Amino acid sequence: MKKGFTLIELLVVIAIIGVLTALLMANFGTARERARDTQRKSDLNQIKTSLALYYNIVGRYPTSSSNQIVGCGSPPTACEWGEVWKLNDGLVYMKRLPSDPLAPDSPDSEYSYTSSNGESFLIRTQLENKSDQSALESRTKCGILTGSDYVVCQD
Repeated sequence: MKKGFTLIELLVVIAIIGVLTALLMANFGTARERARDTQRKSDLNQIKTSLALYYNIVGRYPTSSSNQIVGCGSPPTACEWGEVWKLNDGLVYMKRLPSDPLAPDSPDSEYSYTSSNGESFLIRTQLENKSDQSALESRTKCGILTGSDYVVCQD
């Protein structure tokens, strides 16, 4: 009698390995999405800190145009996402105004800044994980009752 594995045993082992691989790949994809969402939240909070610095120096928040911060140069022009944010006097607010982690070199950032009166602002982004409770908490804190965006506003 010969010793060895039968074809059925080999197929069962291959099927088990396939299922385990599929489960692991799904988890890695979710982990990457959550990491990018964490980066988005961090980016918006860094922008908020820089906006507070701008407010302390200028006395108001920069206005917005086409979802961009109008606060670069003198007279102020729209700052590009992913570029340096500074005034002509050399004061740098951010070495790199963050852009979305999925398209860091794209001018079409998924970040949106709005401020019309200089007294308040709102920064928005979409999170990949739609079940992230921090999006709802952020909207509640900023008084936004609709939508699914993660938002940051002035304190």
